[in-house]
Amino acid sequence: MSDLLTKKEQRELLKIARETIVSHVTTGKVPVVSSTAAGLNLHSGCFVTIKQKGELRGCIGNFVSEQPLYQLVQEMAVSAATRDPRFYPMKTLDLADFTLDISVLSPLQLIASIEEIKVGKHGIYIVKGSYRGVLLPQVATEYGWNRDQFLRHTCIKAGLPEDAWQGECEIFIFSAQVFGD
Repeated sequence: MSDLLTKKEQRELLKIARETIVSHVTTGKVPVVSSTAAGLNLHSGCFVTIKQKGELRGCIGNFVSEQPLYQLVQEMAVSAATRDPRFYPMKTLDLADFTLDISVLSPLQLIASIEEIKVGKHGIYIVKGSYRGVLLPQVATEYGWNRDQFLRHTCIKAGLPEDAWQGECEIFIFSAQVFGD
């Protein structure tokens, strides 16, 4: 995915996400933000990832958005901090030490063959019935997975058997511009 956002826009989005998390955790309120920057007003999906001491602390996102990117980042930042079911909602003490990554997404693309998946470039979204699982492109790289391992872990995340991708699943790929503090 070509870089949609400039370095300045990336820094601004990270600042918005951080200030939103701090405000929401300490006051329960989301700050009012506006931006005229072109990249921040794109209608693009995104994920916000929170880490503490290098470990995942929350990650929530949306593939599409009817609102400007900076507003979706605020919404996903609050969700990653307080609504990721894998973690307790962040508390004031958790604000002392956390890092952020934002992944701005390309549109989903249904694939006909797993050969289309390029590890390190693509994220995977698997759908089978009511089961859904997504892993961002950087996850496979962070864990050193090959394509089969990436597919297996995406199935597990969806609550499916790890080999479900070999059957009647819809597999989508996407790319992301990933940046963090």
